[in-house]
Amino acid sequence: MSVTIALIRETQPGERRVALDPGAVQRLIDRGVEVVMERGAGEQARYPDSDYAPSRFVDRPEEALAEADILVKIHPPTPEEAAALREGALYVGFTEHHREPERIIAMRDAGVSGLSFELVPRISRAQAMDALSSQATITGYKGAIIAAEHSGRLFPMLTTAAGTIRPAQVVVIGAGVAGLQAIATARRIGAQVQAYDIRPDAREQVESLGARLIDTGIDATGEGGYARELTDEEKQKQAEVLAERLARSDAVICTAGVPGRPAPKIVPATMVEGMKVGSVIVDLVAEGGGNCELTQPGQTIEHSGVIIAGPTNVPSLAAVHASEMYGRNLLKLLEPVLGDDGVSLDFSDEVLDACVLTHAGAIRHEPTRKAIEGET
Repeated sequence: MSVTIALIRETQPGERRVALDPGAVQRLIDRGVEVVMERGAGEQARYPDSDYAPSRFVDRPEEALAEADILVKIHPPTPEEAAALREGALYVGFTEHHREPERIIAMRDAGVSGLSFELVPRISRAQAMDALSSQATITGYKGAIIAAEHSGRLFPMLTTAAGTIRPAQVVVIGAGVAGLQAIATARRIGAQVQAYDIRPDAREQVESLGARLIDTGIDATGEGGYARELTDEEKQKQAEVLAERLARSDAVICTAGVPGRPAPKIVPATMVEGMKVGSVIVDLVAEGGGNCELTQPGQTIEHSGVIIAGPTNVPSLAAVHASEMYGRNLLKLLEPVLGDDGVSLDFSDEVLDACVLTHAGAIRHEPTRKAIEGET
């Protein structure tokens, strides 16, 4: 196999992860792939160059890009990086196509094929390729830890000579991957946890982790297992139930987000003002605008005595394990790409057909094409 993969330093502010950890690089090299790496690419994730010893090192990213058949990154290539790639090269990683359209345009114009983690289909075969879920797992874990750090209360119940400390009351909004991990982590450190999700079928997963699903008395199940649009009356009823639970909580962890769309506003300012002084909100979807109306991305503020944290790029807070998990996702996604004769994109493969965003000078993903190029 004659394939060269480029691994370069991430330049996004605050990014500490690296797309391939040393173990993933070694597995690629064992398959006969050459890895050319910018010096220091793994340092922010605490991987020194010596850990990548079998790789070939270059001093400048342009040197790696110029000879790469495949570029792997966390964030999509900048226009300058895309222009430095050879026509027909492949990029594999997050594409952030809803937030970074200029980078998608640059890949299209440079003739770079873009393989997007955001577009990996939710099927059994692709579970090991699902970087959204692996990174959301870390986000949920860290969210619970951040809530405990900001809280003036201890999370577990403690019986001491100075009396008994009651466990903290935590509400987790959203029972997706990040929400379930936040529930599990908050429970492990001793909190009593309730979860809020408009999908009744989330109950089983929530209760399996020892938490309780807040019952609003509304069934929002729609076609295909997705939530249907609520009526104004149902929205009001849900808001009243949630406000009552938040008023009694010590910490709220917000995780409800939809990739490519602004995060739904679930916690308005009036709801925050009804919470206890000293309680905490950790909004893990701050980059999408936040579930809380008052969230300020990247900042921790206080409103009416309530601490509101809006951390961004949370997986970077656990860069070692985040990079390891991301590297495993990458290896799985690369498996159908690395053929005996080099790089191969077989569009009869349902995974590749779904997640190749750009190819041969065109944007293949129709919603993204329409958003960028308009109707044709």
